[in-house]
Amino acid sequence: MALTREQLAKRVAQELQDGYYVNLGIGIPTLVANYIPDGIEVMLQSENGLLGMGQFPTEDEVDADLINAGKQTVTMATGAVVFDSAESFAMIRGGHVDLTVLGAFEVDTQGNIASYMIPGKLIKGMGGAMDLVAGAENIIVTMTHASKNGESKLLTECTLPLTGKACIKKVITDLAFIEIKNGKFYLLERAPGVSVEDIIKLTSGELVVPSLVPEMVLV
Repeated sequence: MALTREQLAKRVAQELQDGYYVNLGIGIPTLVANYIPDGIEVMLQSENGLLGMGQFPTEDEVDADLINAGKQTVTMATGAVVFDSAESFAMIRGGHVDLTVLGAFEVDTQGNIASYMIPGKLIKGMGGAMDLVAGAENIIVTMTHASKNGESKLLTECTLPLTGKACIKKVITDLAFIEIKNGKFYLLERAPGVSVEDIIKLTSGELVVPSLVPEMVLV
C-alpha cells in the first residue's frame, strides 16, 4: 500500500542526523517536524525567519503570530531564534543548511526538479525553493510517485518549468526510496506492501532495480 503523508514524513525523518540544520518546505515536508527520531537534536529553519521550529501546536499552544513559510501555525523549540528574511536567506544562500526537504511536481533522471508552478494555474509565488536548491548540497524530495491521474512524476525529462537543475539526488515517494545518479533512477527501498512491478509501472524515467529491494522500516 502507498504511504500516507504521515508515513512519508516518518521515513524522511529517518534521514536526519544529529546537529543538522534543516529547512522543511511547504506541504508534506513540514510534517517531518513531528517525527524527529529520539536521541538526536536538529534545528529546523523556516525561511520566513525562524530557526528552531518545533512540532505543530495543540489547540492550547496555537499562537497566530508564530507561523512557518507556509503560513501554518508552529511552535518554537528550546533555543529557537527569530530574525528577518534577509538573514534567513543569507543562511540559505551561504550554504549553512545541512539538509533541505522539498515537495515537487516532477523530478527527472538528471536530478532536475520542477516544483513551483504549473502553467495556466494560479500560484502563490515562487517562494524560496530556487534559493534552497541552489544553496544546499543535501536535498531530499518527497512527493507522490504519480499524479491523481496515474501519470508518473519521475520522468526522463521534466515537462514543467524547472526550479533547479542537476541538484536532486534522493527522492522518497509514497511508493519508494530512489537515488538519482548517472542519469538514472536507482531503487533503494519500497513501501511496505508495494511490489517492485508497481514501482516500475509508475516510473517513467529509466529505473535500475537490484535483485533484492527491501521494504521501508517505519518506526
